[in-house]
Amino acid sequence: MPSEHQILNPATEEVIATVPATTPAEVDAAVARAAKAQAQWAALAPGDRARLLRRFAGTVDTHLEELAQLEVREAGHPVGNARWEAGNARDLLEYAAGGIERLTGAQIPVAGGLNITLHEPLGVVAVIAPWNFPMPIAAWGTAPALAAGNAVLLKPAETTPLTALRLAELGLAAGLPEGLFQVLPGAGPVVGSALVEHPGVAKVVFTGSTGVGKQIMAQCAAGVKRVTLELGGKSPNIIFADADIEKAAAAAPGSFLDNTGQDCCARSRILVQRSVYDRFLELLEPAVKAVTVGDPADPATGMGPLISAAQRDRVRSYVPDGAPVAFRGEAPEGKGFWYPATVLEGRPEDRAATEEIFGPVAVVLPFEDEAEAVRLANATDYGLSGSIWTRDVGRALRVSGAVAAGNLSVNSHSSVRYWTPFGGYKQSGLGRELGPDALAVFTETKNVFISTEEQ
Repeated sequence: MPSEHQILNPATEEVIATVPATTPAEVDAAVARAAKAQAQWAALAPGDRARLLRRFAGTVDTHLEELAQLEVREAGHPVGNARWEAGNARDLLEYAAGGIERLTGAQIPVAGGLNITLHEPLGVVAVIAPWNFPMPIAAWGTAPALAAGNAVLLKPAETTPLTALRLAELGLAAGLPEGLFQVLPGAGPVVGSALVEHPGVAKVVFTGSTGVGKQIMAQCAAGVKRVTLELGGKSPNIIFADADIEKAAAAAPGSFLDNTGQDCCARSRILVQRSVYDRFLELLEPAVKAVTVGDPADPATGMGPLISAAQRDRVRSYVPDGAPVAFRGEAPEGKGFWYPATVLEGRPEDRAATEEIFGPVAVVLPFEDEAEAVRLANATDYGLSGSIWTRDVGRALRVSGAVAAGNLSVNSHSSVRYWTPFGGYKQSGLGRELGPDALAVFTETKNVFISTEEQ
């Protein structure tokens, strides 16, 4: 494995940084430092830990533009998106800090005494973050784990380590104890595996592909190690004839083109009731073509490049010569990992309709009635997210109950809010992140019974 990694700007293919790769020996040393720092951190009064996390959030807030510009360069995200992502990392720290003094146990009525439960930190937590949303998803695991009293070792993706490294520097500048929050860049098979298998790591939080998630789950089994997995998706966008078709068509491009389709929540299967199918496609085409594709640093840009040449090749494989392309958008020529927005018409069994593409490609499929819509929506190994468009509240509730997915939106494509739980059904993952219970999943629950009987 290489001793260092070159970081490319996906829009220009220029090398913007060279980052040393962490060795297995350095992972060992990092775990030892983290364990020492965690003991000190957990011993602090809850209010003091909350104050330091808020100071960390405040330090991030003063560096939002710097972090956003790093994200533009290393991930190719449009600058408007990158600014939101930096703000989201700040908000997650603030939200987690607010939970520290509210991480209360319970008093359970029992005979003969008093029974209480305690939430105790796990110890050292490994967070393995992806390249598609480097800052927010790193913060999803890091912020609540720190708030619950743990130390965090963050392994960013090889292609996008720069914002993670800068966040660790800002944490130290804000006063976090040395060793409490460390970033370990490098290759997954080296650094990731060393963290997953290390006996000093109590829990692994992984966001990435279902295939790698299964490997991590198997590795964690050897040590009965706790694991949270946020994996792939093939989310449906279900549009009924009674919906506001104009609004649904206008919103659809954002549901599968945001982050150039490199989003596990992307609504890449658009299911449209047959009676409005043609009308929807007529409205969708100009909406897709209106998305501005180009320089991520330009605030007017709505879609940037893919992360790498390998990812572009993967996306291309789903649209071979002769594919049933309904229409395409535009993409720049020359340097950069560009791919145009593409809408396919197809069949439910087509590869593009069943596999996660992770690019700006959607498949439109017709359905006859509510029962067929639900059947098509559930005809996948995934179950992460989805949207339902209808004016009928009863239908919205019925279909929400019938679709096997962890996060559904009605007349919306919003999947993620840091104050609500997020996670998937089936092979989209295991466990939940974010929301009011985010801190508790980074703790052990201890039960204590105190006898009140006379001695």
